[in-house]
Amino acid sequence: MAENYDIRPLQLKVLDILLAVDRVCREHQLRYYIIAGTLLGALRHRGFIPWDDDLDIGMPRKDYEIFMAHAATWLPAYYEAINGQNDPEYPLSFAKIQDARTTLIERKHLKYTGGIYIDLFPLDGVPENKLVQWWHYSRFAWYNKMLYFIFRDPYKHGKGVGSWVPLLARKLYTRSGIQTRLREMMMKYDFDESTKVCDYDDGRKGILPKAVFGDPTPLQFEGKEVWGPAQPDTYLSQKYGDYMIIPPKEKQRQHNFYYLDLNKPYRNRPISESSTINH
Repeated sequence: MAENYDIRPLQLKVLDILLAVDRVCREHQLRYYIIAGTLLGALRHRGFIPWDDDLDIGMPRKDYEIFMAHAATWLPAYYEAINGQNDPEYPLSFAKIQDARTTLIERKHLKYTGGIYIDLFPLDGVPENKLVQWWHYSRFAWYNKMLYFIFRDPYKHGKGVGSWVPLLARKLYTRSGIQTRLREMMMKYDFDESTKVCDYDDGRKGILPKAVFGDPTPLQFEGKEVWGPAQPDTYLSQKYGDYMIIPPKEKQRQHNFYYLDLNKPYRNRPISESSTINH
């Protein structure tokens, strides 16, 4: 699919998912924060980064578990909260809230079909000791990579040496086994009892003092009030450096999805072999 498609219809649909999650969290007193590029967009652009359609939120583990347990009844019926515990085909260690009225295949070689989504990262604690941190994150990175290899088409790069590691991973591990191991590692250090926390997506560079998140703080995003960290500048400066500098044009890239249809439910849509987009 070409990267120069009209991104705005997709942005507005994923914004609706965020606002639905926001309503649920306010109603049930759950904490959440816009994070990563979503927070960057809020501070630098007052909304989406113009060439980006990602929306990322984080929830402290306790709130995340409550949300995931009740999402099917609290969210509108067409929004689905999915993770490795409730969908055996799901290939990631964090969750997504997807719109079942749409169809999205991000990458051909992963073969996961769902709807457009926002990412939901559980926020967990991390060990204080630097050496323990290194060992903890190294183990997490290993299992996370094995999870990727299990789901990836082993013949993405042909039937030579490049296929050996994915095929070996499938012999050594199971999908459910790795998901369980990753979940146990992420939950080992309690968010509310720790002084340093992270979302595990950024490795050790994502470790932050818990006070940076603090109480969810109102921020404007696309003219709507959502919640972000108490110290957004500290968060963004550690993650991106001088985050107010807009990157050059050649780095302003939209996603290159394999297949996207904003009008057809993913369960009903026959997927052709050619990549395409349909608004």
